[in-house]
Amino acid sequence: MRTATYFFIFLNLSLAVFEEPAVYPLPFLVTSLVEVLCLLVFFGRLTHFAKVTHRTVFWKDTKNICIIVAILLSLTDLAIYGILRIYSVKSIRWSRIVRPIFLINFAESRQIRRAFRSIRNTLPEITYVFLLFMFSLLMFSLMALKLFGERNLQTAEGLPYFKNYLEIVFDLYVLVTTANSPDVMMPAFDFSSWYALFFIAFVIVNTYIFMSLFLAVVYNNYKKHLKVRVG
Repeated sequence: MRTATYFFIFLNLSLAVFEEPAVYPLPFLVTSLVEVLCLLVFFGRLTHFAKVTHRTVFWKDTKNICIIVAILLSLTDLAIYGILRIYSVKSIRWSRIVRPIFLINFAESRQIRRAFRSIRNTLPEITYVFLLFMFSLLMFSLMALKLFGERNLQTAEGLPYFKNYLEIVFDLYVLVTTANSPDVMMPAFDFSSWYALFFIAFVIVNTYIFMSLFLAVVYNNYKKHLKVRVG
């Protein structure tokens, strides 16, 4: 029973690869039939659990309520999406975001649920570090706007360079991962090599200091909550 439950959970989650927009698109009829089959299996598994559990205990368990709600939402979304397709109206499958609920809330997923709870309990404690990081990112973005916004610089594609504050925030956020390094600083560097100091300072503060601090806080708090759960 556990193997079958995990198989259909995996099958349900993997439908995202084949549903529009998809990596390997399949006809809507195929994916919808597979999803209905998975939901029927989940409903059957829940019904079986209800038969061997006292009614009061079953309805007090929030995990069972979450599964029932997820099944109803998935069926409703599937029906609406199918009707809209008949009338050639474009829509999205918003119920995809509820599919991980099946992975977390079945009784067989005790270890996954324990890890999820540890992550959930860790989130409030890393909020302060995240807020400090966001404050640093916003301040550096403001400095970048003041430094480069009035220089009439252009990117290699001929677009205005660091003119829009929100675009600057996004570019510097990507720079934290070093994914757009050193391309993001080249227009400023071509104007004056001294401007490289701004980006060096940004990387040192946000990538090497804040990201290391963020990782340490996440790791220590997750380990603490996991130890409490296991112990």
